[in-house]
Amino acid sequence: MITSKLMRPLTTGGVLASTVLFASGCKSMIVFDPKGPIGEQQRDLIYFTMLLCLIILVPVLLIAAWIVWRYRDRKNNRAPYQPVWSHSTKLEIVWWGIPIVIIVVLAVVTARYTYALDPAKPIESDKKPVTIQVTSLDWKWLFQYPEQGIATVNYLAIPERTPIKFELTSDGPMNGFWVPQLGGMIYTMSGMATTMYLQADEPGNYMGTGANFTGRDFAKMGFTAKALPQKDFDRWVADAKASGNALTEEGYQTLAKPGTTDRMTFASIPSGLFERIVHDYSMSRGAPPGYTLRAVTLSEEKKAEHTAHPKNGQLPPGNGAQKDAPDAQSLGQPDHRSGHMHLIHGK
Repeated sequence: MITSKLMRPLTTGGVLASTVLFASGCKSMIVFDPKGPIGEQQRDLIYFTMLLCLIILVPVLLIAAWIVWRYRDRKNNRAPYQPVWSHSTKLEIVWWGIPIVIIVVLAVVTARYTYALDPAKPIESDKKPVTIQVTSLDWKWLFQYPEQGIATVNYLAIPERTPIKFELTSDGPMNGFWVPQLGGMIYTMSGMATTMYLQADEPGNYMGTGANFTGRDFAKMGFTAKALPQKDFDRWVADAKASGNALTEEGYQTLAKPGTTDRMTFASIPSGLFERIVHDYSMSRGAPPGYTLRAVTLSEEKKAEHTAHPKNGQLPPGNGAQKDAPDAQSLGQPDHRSGHMHLIHGK
């Protein structure tokens, strides 16, 4: 009995202390410390959503606590449990009407913010946007500055108070490009180029990261986005051009291989490299275009190998491979009966 009496205030104190620590920890959550117009609007939407949810959550929790206390089972309570059920139209209107109104308000506000925060929508500014082409690799980030003719790996320099037009793609698995203090995350996908506008309103170093699981070293795909005054940014570009380290086509192929690397700066880049990365996946790395081309299955490949080398033994049973597989001579050759081309994939 004494132990239970002591545990109650300790438990209450622990809950209150945890709440205070959690609330104070929000100050270090960088999503709630935006440094750009996109990030500020997203933070405002989060706050507004949380406020509407609290309008429902707080009264419900208070009423639940009051009901538990009011109708608790007391010592020596011998009163029979004889509930009397009744219906109240007014109460039904209250506890259904308020949530419906809140959901409608939240839907309207979210729709307005969704339109205003379209990633591809340019940011209003009297300054010309700076274009940066972003390519996610395994496991590193390549940033190209086509207007300046330079490139960096695993770090990003941008001028402050200037809209940045990010053109994003992937030369590997899909990833997520995210600089939390500047704005929302957008995916990078092979064979596709997406666009996102961000802006930093003050100088500083902002954390950037890959926000999608992409294999062994995905956790190392972090980078720093450094916002500089315009004069410092121009000086940085001049220093990068003077570094003399050129990114060649062969150098890019080496860079694109899976692995990690330190920060790198390139004084020049191949013309149209970003467009070729996108085009390469959309045209030549996938299946050949056209609905008249049919890929050969694994069973058909095994059938071809067996026909070419009879000593390898019989085909494994199942899937009708022996019945449905085409002749070896027809693989890779036009099928004059159907007008189709048989292609072998997977090797």
